Amino acid sequence: MIKKAVIPAAGFGTRFLPATKAQAKEMLTVVDKPTIQYVIEEAVEAGIEQILIVTGKNKQSIENHFDRSFEIETELLKKGKTAVYDEMVKISNMAEIFYVRQKELNGLGDAIRYAKHFVNDEPFVVLLGDTIVSGKNCCTKELIETYEKYYKAVIGVEEVKKENVHLYGIIDGDKVEDNTYKINSLVEKPSVEEAPSNLAIAGRYLLTPNIFEYLEKIKPGKNGEYQLTDALKLLCDDKGLIAKKYNGKRYDIGNKLGYLITTIELAVKRKDLGDDFKNYLKDFVKNIDNIDI
Repeated sequence: MIKKAVIPAAGFGTRFLPATKAQAKEMLTVVDKPTIQYVIEEAVEAGIEQILIVTGKNKQSIENHFDRSFEIETELLKKGKTAVYDEMVKISNMAEIFYVRQKELNGLGDAIRYAKHFVNDEPFVVLLGDTIVSGKNCCTKELIETYEKYYKAVIGVEEVKKENVHLYGIIDGDKVEDNTYKINSLVEKPSVEEAPSNLAIAGRYLLTPNIFEYLEKIKPGKNGEYQLTDALKLLCDDKGLIAKKYNGKRYDIGNKLGYLITTIELAVKRKDLGDDFKNYLKDFVKNIDNIDI
Protein backbone atom coordinates (compact mmCIF):
# COMPACT_ATOMS: atom_id res chain seq x y z
CA MET A 1 0.00 0.00 0.00
CA ILE A 2 1.16 3.51 -0.82
CA LYS A 3 1.09 5.66 2.30
CA LYS A 4 3.26 8.69 1.47
CA ALA A 5 2.56 11.89 -0.43
CA VAL A 6 4.59 14.95 -1.35
CA ILE A 7 2.99 18.36 -1.90
CA PRO A 8 5.22 21.05 -3.46
CA ALA A 9 4.10 24.44 -2.10
CA ALA A 10 7.10 26.73 -2.25
CA GLY A 11 6.19 29.21 -4.99
CA PHE A 12 5.77 32.92 -4.26
CA GLY A 13 2.36 33.24 -5.88
CA THR A 14 3.28 36.54 -7.52
CA ARG A 15 0.15 36.50 -9.71
CA PHE A 16 -1.90 37.08 -6.57
CA LEU A 17 0.04 39.96 -5.06
CA PRO A 18 -0.69 41.76 -2.80
CA ALA A 19 -2.83 38.94 -1.32
CA THR A 20 0.21 36.63 -1.21
CA LYS A 21 2.66 39.17 0.17
CA ALA A 22 2.42 37.69 3.68
CA GLN A 23 0.56 34.42 3.15
CA ALA A 24 0.99 31.31 1.05
CA LYS A 25 -0.80 31.08 -2.28
CA GLU A 26 -1.92 27.59 -1.24
CA MET A 27 -3.75 29.15 1.72
CA LEU A 28 -6.07 31.22 -0.48
CA THR A 29 -9.56 30.11 0.49
CA VAL A 30 -12.01 28.44 -1.84
CA VAL A 31 -15.36 29.17 -0.15
CA ASP A 32 -14.26 28.47 3.45
CA LYS A 33 -11.24 26.17 3.14
CA PRO A 34 -7.67 26.84 2.03
CA THR A 35 -6.79 25.33 -1.32
CA ILE A 36 -4.16 23.05 0.20
CA GLN A 37 -6.72 21.53 2.58
CA TYR A 38 -8.70 20.24 -0.41
CA VAL A 39 -5.46 18.69 -1.71
CA ILE A 40 -4.66 16.99 1.59
CA GLU A 41 -8.23 15.73 1.94
CA GLU A 42 -7.84 14.07 -1.47
CA ALA A 43 -4.63 12.37 -0.37
CA VAL A 44 -6.19 11.16 2.88
CA GLU A 45 -9.23 9.81 1.01
CA ALA A 46 -6.80 7.70 -1.04
CA GLY A 47 -5.30 6.16 2.10
CA ILE A 48 -2.24 8.39 2.47
CA GLU A 49 -1.00 8.59 6.06
CA GLN A 50 2.21 10.64 5.84
CA ILE A 51 2.57 13.88 3.88
CA LEU A 52 5.64 16.01 3.20
CA ILE A 53 4.90 19.60 2.25
CA VAL A 54 7.81 21.32 0.49
CA THR A 55 7.51 24.96 1.53
CA GLY A 56 9.41 28.23 1.13
CA LYS A 57 9.55 31.63 2.75
CA ASN A 58 6.31 33.14 4.12
CA LYS A 59 4.65 29.71 4.26
CA GLN A 60 4.24 29.49 8.04
CA SER A 61 0.48 29.87 7.63
CA ILE A 62 0.36 26.36 6.15
CA GLU A 63 2.00 24.86 9.23
CA ASN A 64 -0.23 26.91 11.52
CA HIS A 65 -3.37 25.77 9.73
CA PHE A 66 -2.66 22.07 10.20
CA ASP A 67 -1.50 22.50 13.80
CA ARG A 68 -3.75 22.60 16.86
CA SER A 69 -5.05 26.02 17.93
CA PHE A 70 -5.93 25.59 21.58
CA GLU A 71 -7.04 29.20 22.06
CA ILE A 72 -9.64 28.95 19.28
CA GLU A 73 -10.69 25.46 20.35
CA THR A 74 -11.20 26.56 23.97
CA GLU A 75 -13.30 29.55 22.85
CA LEU A 76 -15.45 27.33 20.63
CA LEU A 77 -16.15 24.95 23.50
CA LYS A 78 -17.03 27.85 25.79
CA LYS A 79 -19.61 29.00 23.26
CA GLY A 80 -20.97 25.50 22.75
CA LYS A 81 -19.90 25.36 19.09
CA THR A 82 -19.00 21.69 19.26
CA ALA A 83 -19.48 20.97 15.55
CA VAL A 84 -16.97 23.67 14.57
CA TYR A 85 -14.64 22.50 17.35
CA ASP A 86 -14.72 18.94 15.99
CA GLU A 87 -13.94 20.23 12.51
CA MET A 88 -10.92 22.19 13.79
CA VAL A 89 -9.53 19.16 15.62
CA LYS A 90 -10.12 16.97 12.56
CA ILE A 91 -7.99 19.27 10.41
CA SER A 92 -4.95 18.75 12.65
CA ASN A 93 -5.46 14.97 12.78
CA MET A 94 -6.04 14.19 9.09
CA ALA A 95 -2.55 12.87 8.51
CA GLU A 96 0.99 12.98 9.85
CA ILE A 97 2.39 16.08 8.16
CA PHE A 98 6.05 16.99 7.79
CA TYR A 99 7.66 20.10 6.35
CA VAL A 100 10.89 20.90 4.55
CA ARG A 101 11.90 24.24 3.05
CA GLN A 102 13.09 24.49 -0.54
CA LYS A 103 16.02 26.85 -0.14
CA GLU A 104 15.85 28.21 -3.69
CA LEU A 105 12.95 28.11 -6.14
CA ASN A 106 14.66 25.93 -8.74
CA GLY A 107 11.64 24.20 -10.23
CA LEU A 108 9.34 21.28 -9.51
CA GLY A 109 12.07 18.71 -10.13
CA ASP A 110 14.24 20.34 -7.50
CA ALA A 111 11.34 20.44 -5.03
CA ILE A 112 10.81 16.68 -5.43
CA ARG A 113 14.49 16.10 -4.65
CA TYR A 114 13.84 17.30 -1.10
CA ALA A 115 11.57 14.30 -0.56
CA LYS A 116 14.25 11.64 -1.08
CA HIS A 117 14.83 10.78 2.58
CA PHE A 118 11.15 11.10 3.45
CA VAL A 119 10.19 8.62 0.71
CA ASN A 120 12.70 6.08 2.01
CA ASP A 121 12.73 3.94 -1.15
CA GLU A 122 8.93 3.66 -1.41
CA PRO A 123 6.56 4.66 -4.22
CA PHE A 124 4.76 7.91 -3.42
CA VAL A 125 2.24 10.35 -4.84
CA VAL A 126 2.81 13.98 -5.73
CA LEU A 127 -0.06 16.46 -5.59
CA LEU A 128 0.52 20.06 -6.62
CA GLY A 129 -0.52 22.32 -3.77
CA ASP A 130 -2.36 24.85 -5.94
CA THR A 131 -4.44 22.34 -7.91
CA ILE A 132 -7.76 20.89 -6.77
CA VAL A 133 -9.32 17.87 -8.49
CA SER A 134 -13.03 17.42 -7.92
CA GLY A 135 -15.11 14.46 -9.09
CA LYS A 136 -17.08 11.38 -8.10
CA ASN A 137 -13.88 9.35 -7.82
CA CYS A 138 -10.73 10.28 -5.90
CA CYS A 139 -8.02 11.14 -8.42
CA THR A 140 -5.12 10.02 -6.23
CA LYS A 141 -6.87 6.74 -5.49
CA GLU A 142 -7.25 6.13 -9.23
CA LEU A 143 -3.50 6.61 -9.70
CA ILE A 144 -2.74 4.20 -6.86
CA GLU A 145 -5.06 1.56 -8.30
CA THR A 146 -3.40 1.95 -11.71
CA TYR A 147 0.06 1.57 -10.18
CA GLU A 148 -1.02 -1.59 -8.35
CA LYS A 149 -2.03 -3.06 -11.71
CA TYR A 150 1.00 -2.08 -13.80
CA TYR A 151 3.70 -1.40 -11.16
CA LYS A 152 5.07 1.53 -13.13
CA ALA A 153 5.04 5.25 -12.35
CA VAL A 154 1.73 6.87 -13.28
CA ILE A 155 0.96 10.40 -14.47
CA GLY A 156 -2.52 11.86 -14.09
CA VAL A 157 -3.72 13.41 -17.35
CA GLU A 158 -6.79 15.26 -18.59
CA GLU A 159 -8.17 16.13 -22.00
CA VAL A 160 -7.69 19.76 -22.99
CA LYS A 161 -8.88 21.71 -26.00
CA LYS A 162 -6.60 21.21 -28.98
CA GLU A 163 -5.96 24.94 -29.27
CA ASN A 164 -4.65 24.97 -25.68
CA VAL A 165 -2.06 22.19 -25.90
CA HIS A 166 0.73 24.77 -26.05
CA LEU A 167 0.04 25.56 -22.40
CA TYR A 168 0.76 22.04 -21.08
CA GLY A 169 3.04 19.06 -21.08
CA ILE A 170 1.41 16.61 -23.50
CA ILE A 171 1.76 12.83 -23.67
CA ASP A 172 2.16 10.60 -26.70
CA GLY A 173 0.75 7.22 -25.70
CA ASP A 174 -0.96 4.01 -26.75
CA LYS A 175 -4.25 3.10 -25.11
CA VAL A 176 -4.03 -0.14 -23.11
CA GLU A 177 -7.49 0.03 -21.52
CA ASP A 178 -10.19 2.62 -20.80
CA ASN A 179 -8.57 5.89 -19.71
CA THR A 180 -5.15 4.23 -19.39
CA TYR A 181 -2.19 4.71 -21.73
CA LYS A 182 1.35 3.41 -22.13
CA ILE A 183 3.39 6.56 -22.60
CA ASN A 184 5.82 6.69 -25.51
CA SER A 185 7.06 10.24 -24.97
CA LEU A 186 6.33 13.54 -23.25
CA VAL A 187 6.32 16.85 -25.10
CA GLU A 188 6.53 20.11 -23.18
CA LYS A 189 4.17 22.82 -24.48
CA PRO A 190 4.03 21.75 -28.15
CA SER A 191 2.41 23.74 -30.91
CA VAL A 192 -1.03 22.64 -32.06
CA GLU A 193 0.56 21.12 -35.17
CA GLU A 194 3.24 19.21 -33.24
CA ALA A 195 1.10 17.94 -30.36
CA PRO A 196 0.79 14.12 -30.42
CA SER A 197 -2.50 14.24 -28.46
CA ASN A 198 -4.62 16.52 -26.31
CA LEU A 199 -3.88 14.60 -23.09
CA ALA A 200 -2.20 17.03 -20.72
CA ILE A 201 -0.17 16.38 -17.56
CA ALA A 202 -2.42 17.63 -14.81
CA GLY A 203 -0.88 18.07 -11.39
CA ARG A 204 -1.03 14.50 -10.02
CA TYR A 205 1.73 11.91 -10.15
CA LEU A 206 2.54 8.52 -8.66
CA LEU A 207 6.30 8.15 -8.70
CA THR A 208 8.62 5.26 -8.00
CA PRO A 209 11.72 5.93 -5.88
CA ASN A 210 14.05 5.55 -8.87
CA ILE A 211 12.81 8.99 -10.00
CA PHE A 212 15.56 10.44 -7.79
CA GLU A 213 18.22 8.82 -10.00
CA TYR A 214 16.84 10.68 -12.99
CA LEU A 215 16.41 13.94 -11.10
CA GLU A 216 20.16 13.85 -10.47
CA LYS A 217 20.85 13.41 -14.20
CA ILE A 218 18.83 16.29 -15.60
CA LYS A 219 20.19 19.74 -16.34
CA PRO A 220 18.48 23.04 -15.48
CA GLY A 221 16.31 24.39 -18.25
CA LYS A 222 14.51 27.68 -18.73
CA ASN A 223 15.10 30.16 -15.89
CA GLY A 224 17.62 27.75 -14.37
CA GLU A 225 14.88 25.43 -13.12
CA TYR A 226 14.97 21.65 -12.90
CA GLN A 227 11.84 20.28 -14.54
CA LEU A 228 10.19 17.08 -13.32
CA THR A 229 9.08 16.40 -16.90
CA ASP A 230 12.73 16.05 -17.98
CA ALA A 231 13.30 13.36 -15.35
CA LEU A 232 10.06 11.62 -16.33
CA LYS A 233 11.26 11.44 -19.94
CA LEU A 234 14.35 9.53 -18.80
CA LEU A 235 12.26 7.28 -16.57
CA CYS A 236 9.89 6.62 -19.46
CA ASP A 237 12.75 5.60 -21.76
CA ASP A 238 14.30 3.23 -19.20
CA LYS A 239 11.44 1.77 -17.20
CA GLY A 240 8.22 2.77 -18.90
CA LEU A 241 5.49 5.12 -17.76
CA ILE A 242 1.69 4.96 -17.56
CA ALA A 243 -0.85 7.76 -17.96
CA LYS A 244 -4.24 7.69 -16.27
CA LYS A 245 -7.02 9.98 -17.48
CA TYR A 246 -8.78 10.53 -14.19
CA ASN A 247 -12.50 10.98 -13.69
CA GLY A 248 -12.80 14.49 -12.38
CA LYS A 249 -12.20 18.13 -13.14
CA ARG A 250 -8.98 19.92 -12.38
CA TYR A 251 -9.12 23.39 -10.87
CA ASP A 252 -5.95 25.47 -11.04
CA ILE A 253 -5.80 28.44 -8.67
CA GLY A 254 -2.47 29.53 -10.12
CA ASN A 255 -4.16 32.45 -11.88
CA LYS A 256 -6.95 34.85 -10.92
CA LEU A 257 -9.52 33.65 -13.45
CA GLY A 258 -8.91 30.03 -12.50
CA TYR A 259 -9.29 30.92 -8.85
CA LEU A 260 -12.62 32.66 -9.44
CA ILE A 261 -13.94 29.76 -11.53
CA THR A 262 -12.87 27.29 -8.85
CA THR A 263 -14.62 29.24 -6.10
CA ILE A 264 -17.87 29.54 -8.04
CA GLU A 265 -18.05 25.93 -9.20
CA LEU A 266 -17.13 24.38 -5.85
CA ALA A 267 -19.58 26.69 -4.08
CA VAL A 268 -22.36 25.49 -6.39
CA LYS A 269 -21.54 21.89 -5.43
CA ARG A 270 -21.88 22.56 -1.70
CA LYS A 271 -24.92 21.00 -0.04
CA ASP A 272 -25.22 23.86 2.44
CA LEU A 273 -24.74 26.69 -0.06
CA GLY A 274 -25.35 25.31 -3.53
CA ASP A 275 -29.09 25.92 -4.03
CA ASP A 276 -29.05 29.46 -2.65
CA PHE A 277 -25.91 30.34 -4.57
CA LYS A 278 -27.30 28.95 -7.84
CA ASN A 279 -30.43 31.06 -7.42
CA TYR A 280 -28.27 34.12 -6.85
CA LEU A 281 -26.18 33.36 -9.94
CA LYS A 282 -29.28 32.97 -12.11
CA ASP A 283 -30.49 36.42 -11.09
CA PHE A 284 -27.01 37.87 -11.44
CA VAL A 285 -26.60 36.55 -15.00
CA LYS A 286 -30.00 37.89 -16.03
CA ASN A 287 -28.90 41.40 -15.10
CA ILE A 288 -25.19 41.13 -15.88
CA ASP A 289 -25.35 43.53 -18.84
CA ASN A 290 -26.76 46.24 -16.57
CA ILE A 291 -23.90 46.13 -14.07
CA ASP A 292 -21.75 49.24 -14.00
CA ILE A 293 -18.07 48.59 -14.68
